[in-house]
Amino acid sequence: MRKPNKLQHKLSILKSYQSLHILIYILLAGIMFLVMFSNVKPDVLQIEALKPSEQTIRSPLTIEDKVATKTKQDAAAKEVEDVFTLKSDYADNQVDLVISIFDSIDETNNEAMDIHKSKVKEWENLSEDDRGEEPKQLTASEKLQILKTKLPQDLTDRIQNDVLTALLTASPNQLSRTKDAVITAVNNVMNTRIPASEVETAKNKVVEELRYSSVDTALREPMREMARFAVVQNVYYDVEATEEKRQQAIEAVEPVKILQGQIIVEEGHLITRDIYRQLELLGMTNTNNPIQPFIGLLLIILLIITGIIYHFHNEMIPTDRHRNIYLLIFAIIFTITILLMKGISLFQQIDYSDIGYIVPVAMGAMLIKLLINEKVAILSSMVFAVCGSLIFNEGVTGTLNFSAGIYFLFGSLAGVLFLSKHNRRGKILQAGLFVALINILVIFSIMLLQNGSYSSLDYGSSIIMAVLSGVIAAVLTIGLLPFFEAGFNILSTMKLIELSNPNHPLLRKILTEAPGTYHHSVMVANLSESACEAIGANGLLARVSSYYHDIGKTKRPHFFIENQMNIENPHDKIAPQLSKTIITAHATDGAETLRKFKMPKEIVDIAEQHHGTTLLKYFFHKAKQQSERDILESDFRYVGPKAQTKEAAVIGIADSVEAAVRSLSNPTPHKIESLVNSIIADRLQDGQFDECDITLKELDVVAKTLCESLKGIFHSRIEYPAETTKQKVKEA
Repeated sequence: MRKPNKLQHKLSILKSYQSLHILIYILLAGIMFLVMFSNVKPDVLQIEALKPSEQTIRSPLTIEDKVATKTKQDAAAKEVEDVFTLKSDYADNQVDLVISIFDSIDETNNEAMDIHKSKVKEWENLSEDDRGEEPKQLTASEKLQILKTKLPQDLTDRIQNDVLTALLTASPNQLSRTKDAVITAVNNVMNTRIPASEVETAKNKVVEELRYSSVDTALREPMREMARFAVVQNVYYDVEATEEKRQQAIEAVEPVKILQGQIIVEEGHLITRDIYRQLELLGMTNTNNPIQPFIGLLLIILLIITGIIYHFHNEMIPTDRHRNIYLLIFAIIFTITILLMKGISLFQQIDYSDIGYIVPVAMGAMLIKLLINEKVAILSSMVFAVCGSLIFNEGVTGTLNFSAGIYFLFGSLAGVLFLSKHNRRGKILQAGLFVALINILVIFSIMLLQNGSYSSLDYGSSIIMAVLSGVIAAVLTIGLLPFFEAGFNILSTMKLIELSNPNHPLLRKILTEAPGTYHHSVMVANLSESACEAIGANGLLARVSSYYHDIGKTKRPHFFIENQMNIENPHDKIAPQLSKTIITAHATDGAETLRKFKMPKEIVDIAEQHHGTTLLKYFFHKAKQQSERDILESDFRYVGPKAQTKEAAVIGIADSVEAAVRSLSNPTPHKIESLVNSIIADRLQDGQFDECDITLKELDVVAKTLCESLKGIFHSRIEYPAETTKQKVKEA
């Protein structure tokens, strides 16, 4: 085995540190805290009440002014008028009262008559000697006494005796008319609103109602008095309703808020007591820096770090052994981007608050997409937006610049989503231009939402900065990408695309020295790429690795059947043991050649592992036939190692399948399916997948995908009749 170079040795040390990721998370948190510390640290103001302000002071946060809110609520409550409620049942009650009085009068008259009849009867039953003067009718006074026993005392106390006496002495017909007239008038008047201040007016109104009543003159005044007595107040002050209405008025008052960025006092203006109270409320008169903003910053950083930890420990990174490397790459890119934002934010002091539009924040997101993966890049875009909204808070400490945050978010996401799986440098430049376009659209949308008056100079400068942001992001991405690839030995998508170029020296070597192997490698590349993508593995890595997996065959090309064109098979003239040595050597020779050309480790490993420790069955059985002694199966196996990744396992299957199907004289769909399933089952039974994480379900998907691809390659063709073919040749 060849010794690893210094770079690989250092990277292997980084991978071996179990607690390195904890240190990186702590460093990331510390960097974010130091960068954004000044953006949340409250300003210390030297201010005094009733003196001019030395500077224009803006509110660092949005807070409710409870004193002003209370004043406004009290004023709203005072404006609410008292609620008076109409007692609608009072009309019925008073009508019933009048009816009850008249009924009592009727009862009294009937009772007086009964008493008189009883006395007369007793008188008639006496002898003539005992009879005195014939009994007389009960007097009005006596009837009145009887009536008072039937009515409540408080009622009789309020009605004059002469009124009751007049009603008691009236004829039944006149009494009935009086009753009907009083009931009608009282009902009409009592069904109107009668507050305390208008009771007398209502009593006069009921008298007017009785003006044209057809009753005797003697009953007119008693009738009026009875009606006046029945009319009472029916509208009363409602305490609960009034209080409820006042509470509704209080709740309808919007809280008085001091808005973030709002000017509290302008430079040179007097700091009144009310202004000083507002500054106290905002905590700007306290010379001791409060701890709350720093706790808030720490909480935001904790949330960000938690999201990063979740992504880096939730199967987002290729393998555990690469986690520290990828995390370190992320930390470096993240730090560069944050420091770039902080450096540019310092230019806000030149009184140009929109300087943040020039920050090439998409650079960080695109680099993370190219070097790690898309999900981490999307997370980074959101983190950059949060940090940027704090860093570019326009000098108002502790505030958030949502415009900058939205701008950074959309610009970063545009770069991430525009880049695809196969990204050349030209694609990155296109992504930069796309970012510039999105930046322009976001800036215009923000300006329109703010409904401000902007000059053509404002629009022009914003467009220039948006374009520069996208272009610089693309240029920096292209410029920094090689440093990360070389420094961390990263096999990026761009690197794979470069290695797939047919003009690469090794590919030209295969094409010129072993053309059959080259064609075989291209076929394996097509098969393995589609199979890997079907199970979620790296299809591009599989394709490029397939191009190079048999590079070892260029050392002795004619010993491999695909390169034996019109020549004898040299294996027919040599011993099976020597054939085995030559055949198995192509894996180790290939790995050595790839290392010599400093190819990525992933491609070298696949070249070394694609045969695993499989058995050369043909030469093993040939040796057993030719030798009288026992032949060990282990002597005719590849040295391995077995496949360590899904890509290596799939390429090994595709390599065997392509060669086996090509050897079929008449490949049919059924034969292809049987052959593919047989090869996979044989490798599975032989334990060739024991050291990689491919599952049985994924092997089934690989088998189906390979069958579909092979059926497309070896499909049936139409056989043209000889005469037709000759005619076509002539016509051509």
